[in-house]
Amino acid sequence: MSEKSHESKRVASAACAVVTISDTRTPETDQGGLLVVEQLQSGGHRVIAHDIIPDDIDRIRQQVDSLCAQNYDVIVLTGGTGIAPRDHTYEALFPLLEKRLDGFAELFRMLSFEEIGPAAMLSRALGGIRGKALIFSLPGSPKGVRLAMERLILPVLPHAVGLLRT
Repeated sequence: MSEKSHESKRVASAACAVVTISDTRTPETDQGGLLVVEQLQSGGHRVIAHDIIPDDIDRIRQQVDSLCAQNYDVIVLTGGTGIAPRDHTYEALFPLLEKRLDGFAELFRMLSFEEIGPAAMLSRALGGIRGKALIFSLPGSPKGVRLAMERLILPVLPHAVGLLRT
């Protein structure tokens, strides 16, 4: 496919949902989720839903299933990607993905390593596709969110959503 053909598949604006996975965050303390919303809107995308749900495998799966059924283009989850006993986002999300975007997680950890060193290997950030929805699972920290959004997600989002819509 030519570069021009790829460019014709780009979308100007995507319908997005943001989900914060946390047992402790509130709308006032959800820095990571609010940053995702801000970044998406600054990129010209529409954030239609923003929720905070507990770090519970069944609840996370129900939420993602519901959002996919509502035909969102992009679903970004923050939180629950570490190795602590209450971090379940990876386990909840992994079996739901029909296609994994392994490169997202690999690049995220590579870029994180440049900033925080070996602790980057503890991140279980994840990307993939379910139906026609791009799904990204990010850490809850604002620093991790900013890195993922600015360096990886926002630059590719218009093209990836365009491909999934065809």
